[in-house]
Amino acid sequence: MALLIDTGLSDWIGDSEIAAKLRATAPDADIRTPETLGNPEDITMLALVNMQSDHPARLPNLELVQKLGAGVETIVSHPDLPTRIRVARLKPDAPAQGIAEWFLAYILRTQRHMAFHEAAQTRAEWSPREPIFTPDTVVGVLGLGHIGARTALMLRTIGFQVMGWSRTPKTIEGVTCLHGQDTLPQLLGQCDHVCAILPSTPQTVGLFDAKTLAMMKPGSQLLNAGRGDLIDEDALIAALDNGTPGHAVLDVTSQEPLPQDSPLWAHPAVTITPHISGWHLGDALSDVAENFRRLSSGAPLLHEVDREQGY
Repeated sequence: MALLIDTGLSDWIGDSEIAAKLRATAPDADIRTPETLGNPEDITMLALVNMQSDHPARLPNLELVQKLGAGVETIVSHPDLPTRIRVARLKPDAPAQGIAEWFLAYILRTQRHMAFHEAAQTRAEWSPREPIFTPDTVVGVLGLGHIGARTALMLRTIGFQVMGWSRTPKTIEGVTCLHGQDTLPQLLGQCDHVCAILPSTPQTVGLFDAKTLAMMKPGSQLLNAGRGDLIDEDALIAALDNGTPGHAVLDVTSQEPLPQDSPLWAHPAVTITPHISGWHLGDALSDVAENFRRLSSGAPLLHEVDREQGY
């Protein structure tokens, strides 16, 4: 039994670096990278970010695909991945903290009128503008799982009024929690900022279409660090042109990297970051090593995904 690290990325943590950290955690484990693959028939577990189209065919004895992150939609929807192959994801603390900080940073940027003051500086212009008062500001968090709950709690601690929305009922102290499709308009109509941290499922793809965007509070800000396919980008551009919402901050897009000819790059009401909100894994690699041990021993896996549900 061997574990293959094959992230499929060239601009993140390298496969060899991840393998070295795993070997330090599990020195007896057989851990390989594409450069040290050896016999593909030895591989029973694959740890990745992006699943390649030929992974299932190349690894005939694969038993488990471990996502080095949270979103597993490209794995569970892979047309050639046999149903017998299990899927697990990570629920690490470090990227959850990082994503919550990303939301907070761009909310505070708006609250403190930072773009306005930066522009005034270029004109050598002393132009005081009253900051938006935090306790008067309502922030919505869509998706109250591991990351969404961390985000809601951070925002509540700072002093924002926080509303949360999820598919099923949730309870978070100090947060007004709504659930079910029928309650989404209620949240969107009240929130000055909406933080989307939903997974990609058949129920969420295209959730922010023209109809949903029109439900948002005029001038509000939509922030997405969930999945790019949550938003109909053509509808978003049209909605921004009409001021509802007033601004969008996107860490994820429907196609990544975002094509150079995408109108999102140059739109004055759009801010783009290149999928960096949850960069660090922290100590989550220990869960990868633990799942390899559990797979080898037949023990229940950590954070196994229901492939039908998609999360």
